[in-house]
Amino acid sequence: MELDTAIRRRRMVRRYDSQRQVPEAVVIAALDRATRAPSAGFSQGWDFLVLRAPAERSTFWDATTDAAAGGEPDSWLAGLMTAPTLVVCLSDPDHYLDRYAEADKGWTDRDPTRWPVPYWDVDTGMAALILLLTAVEDGLGACFFGVPPDRHTAVRDAFAIPRNRRLVGVVSLGYAVPHPRSPSLRRGRRELVEVTHWGRFGEPGPLAPPSVGEDGGARGAPDPVPADRPRR
Repeated sequence: MELDTAIRRRRMVRRYDSQRQVPEAVVIAALDRATRAPSAGFSQGWDFLVLRAPAERSTFWDATTDAAAGGEPDSWLAGLMTAPTLVVCLSDPDHYLDRYAEADKGWTDRDPTRWPVPYWDVDTGMAALILLLTAVEDGLGACFFGVPPDRHTAVRDAFAIPRNRRLVGVVSLGYAVPHPRSPSLRRGRRELVEVTHWGRFGEPGPLAPPSVGEDGGARGAPDPVPADRPRR
């Protein structure tokens, strides 16, 4: 499948065929691709906890929801709970602090304040995105979702996750079944011209992306923005 096709077909799938498990080989291949994500200094400060057995998934949902207390999940959660495979995406700041303390980087104080952006989380998120795109190519549905902040400790305890690992999010994997469209989609996608700035923030660029020819070059590039176009 072409990358452009996978990107355009990608959707957050929130309901799965719970009786149809994802083949183990498919999961392993997806994880292998995820580890090809970029990371600062090639630190690769990520771990992926794979939960496939019913007992493992039940433990996860007990740790992250009120299911154990008899609470009824809403339709969103009930749909996600049908996923036959969960991948908990963890980041490891120490991998980055150690890597950047090496001679070629020189941050020997291992000071986290040198990192105003937590790239351990960013890079793990990039790996999660590769999982989402790989799912499309493999004919699977997938969804990235977070763990409630007050449930992180419970998840760590349930699965013996080291305290220095951060729970960036979870990717559910499975074979999609029909489910209602997310009401959030009614908001519409922000236009390219609204979110891109050329040369200076607030300066508009081309009105539409060019199509791409087979040779990778632009084909039918859009006309430039008219000079009298109002600036934002």
